[in-house]
Amino acid sequence: MSDRDPSDDSEDPNAEVQYHIEVGPDDVADTVLLPGNPERVDKVTALWDDHEEVGQHREYRTATGEYDGEALSVTSTGIGSPSAAIAVEELARVGADTFIRVGSCGAIQEGMDVGDLVITSGAVRQEGTSKEYVREDYPAAADHEVVSALVAAAERLGYDYHVGITMSADSFYAGQGRPGFEGFEAAGSDALVDELREANVKNIEMEAAAIATIANVYGLRAGAVCTVYANRVTGEFRTEGESRAAECASLAAALLARMDEVKREAGVDRWHAGLSLD
Repeated sequence: MSDRDPSDDSEDPNAEVQYHIEVGPDDVADTVLLPGNPERVDKVTALWDDHEEVGQHREYRTATGEYDGEALSVTSTGIGSPSAAIAVEELARVGADTFIRVGSCGAIQEGMDVGDLVITSGAVRQEGTSKEYVREDYPAAADHEVVSALVAAAERLGYDYHVGITMSADSFYAGQGRPGFEGFEAAGSDALVDELREANVKNIEMEAAAIATIANVYGLRAGAVCTVYANRVTGEFRTEGESRAAECASLAAALLARMDEVKREAGVDRWHAGLSLD
């Protein structure tokens, strides 16, 4: 007879060890990077000073370590907003308060090259997960401190980057204007990319809108940085510069920790242009 306690499998959201990600309050730092692919965790932590894997269950792999002397964590979320929302929910319950999506995307504007970074300032909520949290006209806005830290990191690293609106979809094919099986085309898919491009949307991916929306609902910080793998205007596609988004996000996490310290010293609640980092 097994001596395993059935409560170990509890779905109780107040349990210390979380049901899906299998980490507890002492396992993660305040800031967590959120790549999709579990294999990308190794590529993220390879950039850090040190790390330790603290959880692995289903698509969720979590490691905690240091980058540039500051603590941070990484948790893979799998593909799409539903699983990303679970990660944000459970990481928040064990103490994380800042989330940076790290991924790849398709650019939809001219002048955006494969390998460039796209830093999300806000997102079109074409995914369905965030609609289960809050009304559809609620904005998916990235936290301005996270955006500032990502821009500063990209500048320090010398990477080409773009800042703007992202569209997050639930479908890789029909929902992003691609043909489905046997050439199936969803209604309106032929005009989707053109309409988004005319509205100055920069890129398409699958998680940023839900992460930003949920973080805002809970009063937490979130943002996203993605490497361009494809440009839907030029037809160019290459998996180039995969580590750039991870490096940018890691440095941004370290900068956010320093920004928080400067805020505490200045006695202010929000980062602003009158403050500076060494």
